[in-house]
Amino acid sequence: MSSRLLLVVAVLLVGRMAVVSSEHSTIEDHETQAVVKGANRRLLPFLNCEGLCNQRCSKHSRPNVCTRACGTCCMRCKCVPPGTAGNREACGTCYTDMTTHHHRIKCP
Repeated sequence: MSSRLLLVVAVLLVGRMAVVSSEHSTIEDHETQAVVKGANRRLLPFLNCEGLCNQRCSKHSRPNVCTRACGTCCMRCKCVPPGTAGNREACGTCYTDMTTHHHRIKCP
């Protein structure tokens, strides 16, 4: 009985040490990752939504409206499709299924 308890404690300590060591190695690189605070803490890749959306909406007939909608979609879905139009499927269902209050496609 005590050997099983000792084994469980050892496994938990080794697991905790692995988590602590991985946190130290990934937190140092602040330029490429952003920390999400709250109950679901994790490291997410940094995404320059403003620059990507400016490029995506550069040939749009209403670039300010396009950039605003693209920025919202980028922040929520963490993705901007390549090119100036189309390719929406590259970002997955989060990007393709987002709609406005009038049930129109939101993301450019």
